[in-house]
Amino acid sequence: MNRSIQIKALSSEPRLHILRLLAEPRKNFSHQWSAIPEETGVCMTLIAEALDLKQPTISRHLDILKQAGFITVKKHMKWSYCKRDEAEILNYLNWLKIELSV
Repeated sequence: MNRSIQIKALSSEPRLHILRLLAEPRKNFSHQWSAIPEETGVCMTLIAEALDLKQPTISRHLDILKQAGFITVKKHMKWSYCKRDEAEILNYLNWLKIELSV
């Protein structure tokens, strides 16, 4: 994984907010009716609404998080759903811990 892309992904408050929201999909997106949030992920449209951002803006933020490996995106019917990749987030945090140790 390209660590510079991951660092860039985490350098934005909206992207950090997205990751925080996706950490608890049932709590933050319980109104999602098209799929079970913790299984399928959260619809991009609902993420945009939660952050009060336009669709093109949220798509760009989600694309950067996807490139960084922090989320997965999958199509279900006509919508795209996002889910945190907990393994990759943990991998990044472990790498950062090692990089910053003395």
